Amino acid sequence: MTESQVRHVPVLLKEAMDFLRVRPGGTYVDCTLGMGGHAEAIFQQLGPSGRLLGFDRDPEAMALAKVRLEKARLERTRQGMSGREPLQAPQLELIGEAFSSISRHVAPGSVDGILADFGASSLHFDEARRGFSFQAEGPLDMRMDTRSGPTAEQVVNEVSERELADLIYEFGEERRSRTVARAIVRGRPITTTRQLARIVASAVPPMKNSPIHPATRTFQALRIYVNRELDEIRALLEAAPRLLKPSGRLVVISFHSLEDRIAKDSLRDGAKQGIWTILTKKPATASEEEIERNPRSRSAKMRAAEKQ
Repeated sequence: MTESQVRHVPVLLKEAMDFLRVRPGGTYVDCTLGMGGHAEAIFQQLGPSGRLLGFDRDPEAMALAKVRLEKARLERTRQGMSGREPLQAPQLELIGEAFSSISRHVAPGSVDGILADFGASSLHFDEARRGFSFQAEGPLDMRMDTRSGPTAEQVVNEVSERELADLIYEFGEERRSRTVARAIVRGRPITTTRQLARIVASAVPPMKNSPIHPATRTFQALRIYVNRELDEIRALLEAAPRLLKPSGRLVVISFHSLEDRIAKDSLRDGAKQGIWTILTKKPATASEEEIERNPRSRSAKMRAAEKQ
């Protein structure tokens, strides 16, 4: 585990814990373990009869989270030593699958709280070999689960120009998607992050007065498409009401408008049907202090609801 991973503090941690309202004997699900920051905070508030389930389809993230949570378990046991009897730690179950599989692992009406931190994590963006960022040269992979599925390289080199334009427009909200797709097709074969970024930037210069790199939306679109991220979110939001107990809580963190819109609409529709009581009339956002400490938290939006 690198020094940055050890220091990693998850986004909107205090707000997440406030909305989850963890009960010591409750059952909670962290749908996106990442490096285990949110999960560790939940684990620390659980009592011996509590239970935490964690999901992550990324094997590398799962391995890091496992180390962090096992360390928390050992520390909890040592601190609770009384004579020869250690304090029993909460039950911990880690599942190396996408969170859309939650219904296969969680019984209906058995959960007190569900947390999901959508999108890619710092682990993905900071590792050039994962291919999520154009800030460093790396292979065009972008898969969260590197064991299966098409890579971003396969998509940019094999998908038709029209399909490429459509997915860049839909998942990247890139209005110049046809121009981008045309440039990508002409630039094939494309194998690295910076090669793709250069091709996109040459086709669509930066928008006036915009600090956003012209390839940002294209990279977002490819990542979402490769990982079926929006389908994952919809599956979770559909399953959550069945899995939660009455008064159980759902907390979700989004990082761009597509994710947030799906969450907002789902919770709003559920509230109209008497399923949810919405706890965040407006999404919670990071404080200036948190943004200064972690600039990536600037775009984070948290929504929370309680099952009626």
